Amino acid sequence: MSVFFDLEEFYNAFNGEKGVLEVSEEGRNIYYFTVAKTEFPVVIAQYSMHAREYITTYLALEQIKAFIKSGKRGTVYFIPMINPDGVYRVINGDKLYKANALGVDLNVNFPAKWGSGKSNVQTRGKQNYIGEYPLSAKESRVLADFTLKVNPSATISYHSKGEEIYWFFNQSSEDRIRDKILADEISKLTGYALKFTPDSAGGYKDWCIERLKIPALTIEVGEDYLSHPIDKRFLPQILKKNKSVITAVTESKIWN
Repeated sequence: MSVFFDLEEFYNAFNGEKGVLEVSEEGRNIYYFTVAKTEFPVVIAQYSMHAREYITTYLALEQIKAFIKSGKRGTVYFIPMINPDGVYRVINGDKLYKANALGVDLNVNFPAKWGSGKSNVQTRGKQNYIGEYPLSAKESRVLADFTLKVNPSATISYHSKGEEIYWFFNQSSEDRIRDKILADEISKLTGYALKFTPDSAGGYKDWCIERLKIPALTIEVGEDYLSHPIDKRFLPQILKKNKSVITAVTESKIWN
């Protein structure tokens, strides 16, 4: 069985609000799940933007169940696999592939200092290609359009690996104080270190911070010694540190 089978099985069994945001470049469903406790805060949590990091899709399914059980407030939109075409390539042998079907790295395709990242490349490939223009990739556009429609209070992006949290993208001083509070809360919960990435740009987190002026975290799961794609047998140790993260975000003191 594959992660696609597990995701579709979960989707079919899920009794709450759910749907297909769009289909990918190659026609695969991009599923979402909504869990609503109260109207505020609104959070988008998205996973598997980088294909080889699909361990995060398994984490998403567990976090959905955890938030249903323990969440007290907020509405959370979960997108367990934003890049299904890339994941399909990884499962079928191209283990280090990160991009979408057209060789665009979705996490450098957003209009937030697009093309200025140190690792950016100008040609299609497995990773780091910025695309022809911001939001040129279908999956990036789908996520951006959905984000603008939902107008979230915060976003969470799950990646792997390294057990680090990225939260900064040239916020104003007032927003920086707010966002650092949330980042510190999640760092304390997970044990993950807060990190700066001054040489990166064009990410979903970056765009959320710059365009929407909201806190946005990128959380890297899995110890750094693990190999891509991280085997599902490591999910329990990842889940142990991240099971309550979504609830912690909706319960953060920044909303009080």
